[in-house]
Amino acid sequence: MNKTFAFPMVLLFAALVLGCTEDAPTFPGPVEFDELSETELEFHKSGSYDRRPVKAMTWNVYVGTNVDIILGAPSPDQIPILAAEAFQILLSTNFPERADAIADQIAAARPHLVGLQEISLIRLQSPGDAVVGGTVPAEDVFLDYLEILMAALEARGLHYYVAGIVENVDAEVPMLTGTNPLSFDDVRLTDYDVVLARADVRTSHVQAANYNTNLVVPGLGLVVERGYVAVTAKVRNRKYRFVTTHLEPASSGEAIQLAQAGELVAALAGERSPIILTGDLNTRPPSAETYAFFLAQGFQDIWTIKNNEDPDNPEGFTSNHDDDLRNQMVDLHERVDYIMVRNETGRVAARANVVGDALEDRTVTGLWPSDHAGVFAMMRIRR
Repeated sequence: MNKTFAFPMVLLFAALVLGCTEDAPTFPGPVEFDELSETELEFHKSGSYDRRPVKAMTWNVYVGTNVDIILGAPSPDQIPILAAEAFQILLSTNFPERADAIADQIAAARPHLVGLQEISLIRLQSPGDAVVGGTVPAEDVFLDYLEILMAALEARGLHYYVAGIVENVDAEVPMLTGTNPLSFDDVRLTDYDVVLARADVRTSHVQAANYNTNLVVPGLGLVVERGYVAVTAKVRNRKYRFVTTHLEPASSGEAIQLAQAGELVAALAGERSPIILTGDLNTRPPSAETYAFFLAQGFQDIWTIKNNEDPDNPEGFTSNHDDDLRNQMVDLHERVDYIMVRNETGRVAARANVVGDALEDRTVTGLWPSDHAGVFAMMRIRR
């Protein structure tokens, strides 16, 4: 299905942002399960837990620009100007440079599986035709975030592969490029959620789908598509169902977000293997409706059952840094990014850390890796 939209889809473009071998890890902080409770130790000693942990990471890597300014356009005539401003911010947040910082964190933790959100494909058309109502889609690739990140991982000797991917919104807007004479390009953004697997992890049974319930832009009949991707991953001799998603922000309507969560849970209802759910769920603990819904469906929030505290970020905050990613102090103040587990036995021993949230995690020019921090967890799941 062709999901490319022309000039009127500017609101969709804006809504998006609102929204190997088993080496010993060098991830900073405690990585051994040496402080389990007595009950957990008994399960561990009896062999009820996995002998060695499964390691997972989630990260919203950020498209790199605040396109809210487009929504504030006093008239449609201003949209190409504001799109040009948003594009300049995207250039300044330099995803190739940020990809190196993200790859450094993956190299330190060496997770078996990684859930990524806001993996973007930026394409251009020059000259553009959207400003005059044209519908020819932009096809010239300007930035391919997935390709860039995979290259950064390979440069570090890390062998990961794309185990699953889902395409979400695909939006195109006109952008002012010159005033004498007037000239316009089109800029097109396609958003993906992606599962990466380490080379020694076998994956199968990929399921990728968009939600039926999505944000509808009033008056235009436009839809902001979001989705999920799930894979069955075999880590050593045990299978897990690994899922990543990016739910609609509650600011756009918590009912939409909750409906998306309901669709996801329904899609996983028949799964008997342990489920590891990762993603930017855009819901806040402990009382937000969507967060409570996941708990009621048997999911455990790894951050709340972990066996150690992150001394620099005890609340597990993951969002948000400044839009230009150049704030000089840590600006995280809420937790919206999660690793959750649903297991029929109900028992999970875990350690978790927020990654990419320290000043030393910034790039060589002082950029944060993303406007979100990532989450890394090591889990032993009871058999």
